[in-house]
Amino acid sequence: MSNKNIWYLPGPFHQYQEDVKALAKENGLRIVDASVTESREDAADDVPEVTVKEVPKVLLIDGDGSSINIDAFRVELESVGLIVESFADQALARPEGELGPIADRLFQVFEAVNAGVESLIRERDGEVEKVKALQLQVDDLLQQIDKAGREDADAKEIADLKAKLDEAKVPYRANASKESLEKLVADLPKA
Repeated sequence: MSNKNIWYLPGPFHQYQEDVKALAKENGLRIVDASVTESREDAADDVPEVTVKEVPKVLLIDGDGSSINIDAFRVELESVGLIVESFADQALARPEGELGPIADRLFQVFEAVNAGVESLIRERDGEVEKVKALQLQVDDLLQQIDKAGREDADAKEIADLKAKLDEAKVPYRANASKESLEKLVADLPKA
């Protein structure tokens, strides 16, 4: 059997106009801070009504005698926090509503930073494409050099074979293949 005598009330308790501890004692209830526990076990069905105190508007006084509205300052600080978090998540988003001068300027700066980063990314990607194109050209030139080197070696070898055949006074066709020249040289008598 449960008592159902727990009054789950969000703290801090001094935020209420009523003396919640006295109300709990009068009604035979035990107060548990609802903001620090998820459990609602043995929650009382009939709890007293309470009202939250109105937070007084606080004005800060500057050194020059002007005042600053603390609520406006808090709203601006919250906007700054939202802007910074969205920037950190790499998804810059302008908060809803009117921004104060500091939050607005911060948003402008972060937009400029994002635009600069985007520009650098596009530039980098363009340079990567240039590097790929240049690498293809280098590879093609290396193949051409390799092919030309092989052709030069073949031409030198053919010239050597023709010189041997000329020395031995063996006739051959002017456009004879390397293989036919090699065969003719192989058939020369050994001296």
